[in-house]
Amino acid sequence: MTVENVARHEPRFDRFSLWGTSGVLGVVDDDALEPARRRLDELLAEIEAAASRFRPGTEILRLNDAAGKGPFTVSATLLDLICVALEASQTTNGACDPTVADSLIALGYDRDFDLVDQRGDALVTEAVHPAPGIASITIDHEASTVSLAKGVHLDLGATAKARAVDRGAESLALEFQTGVLVDLGGDLRVAGPAPESGWQVGIVASARTHELTDVQEVISIHSGAVASSSTAVRRWHRGNDVVHHIIDPTTGGSASTAFSLVTVVAPTCTEANALATAGVVWGEDALFELPQRAVAARLVRSNGDVERLGAWPSTQEATS
Repeated sequence: MTVENVARHEPRFDRFSLWGTSGVLGVVDDDALEPARRRLDELLAEIEAAASRFRPGTEILRLNDAAGKGPFTVSATLLDLICVALEASQTTNGACDPTVADSLIALGYDRDFDLVDQRGDALVTEAVHPAPGIASITIDHEASTVSLAKGVHLDLGATAKARAVDRGAESLALEFQTGVLVDLGGDLRVAGPAPESGWQVGIVASARTHELTDVQEVISIHSGAVASSSTAVRRWHRGNDVVHHIIDPTTGGSASTAFSLVTVVAPTCTEANALATAGVVWGEDALFELPQRAVAARLVRSNGDVERLGAWPSTQEATS
């Protein structure tokens, strides 16, 4: 997604790169931008230290190393992120699953995406297996411990970034008493008073850049969140196979799907992103599953045809 300035009561934006993707911070109050960016950086660093699979010594790597060894004491940040991931799995009936780490590693996604071998060795099919599921995770809230069954490893990529966006937008709006927009790689949340015309959000296939020429539609939101999941961006070759980072937990392989891009509008970014990810995994079933959850959604087929669900504006209502 991209974010465009509103003609009246124009907010200020700071654009940056983080975690191999693009980021945007927007504020309605001009004076709040620099201190809000500093506070956002602190929050994102805290979440990275807790949940990144690609930074040495992070908390989630230590937790994964402790799989099968009993309770592991975790920080409040990681406990929150794991609880959000479990809720996402429950909301999507298991389509958005945090126990897919071994599947991603087997496919070659074992480092920052910019470092992934784009022409890797042939896929070893025996290494790809269904995700164990969240029943293999035990949480003791009072003791702040997490126990993983033997051989179970977590990847919070489908939810941690979205949770960071929610926390960032909510906390900054409260602290600085202004309207705030936070966008990280297609996960976007607004909080506080919006600009008069709303926040203008452009829908794009790739969130790794801010190229306005790639905008397919523009929608206006005053509250809530927008999130997109795409099979077209984080994809690479294993031998003759093309794989991507959205895993079907029932197989452990990249989801074979009817849709290359799914965008969902929901009250929180964690919900929007979980449902966007699940929409890719569900494929055609997403046309039934998403309306059951009362969200607006836009789904792009591999041939470019677009499906709009719920309150998503028509082509005439959206700016293209």
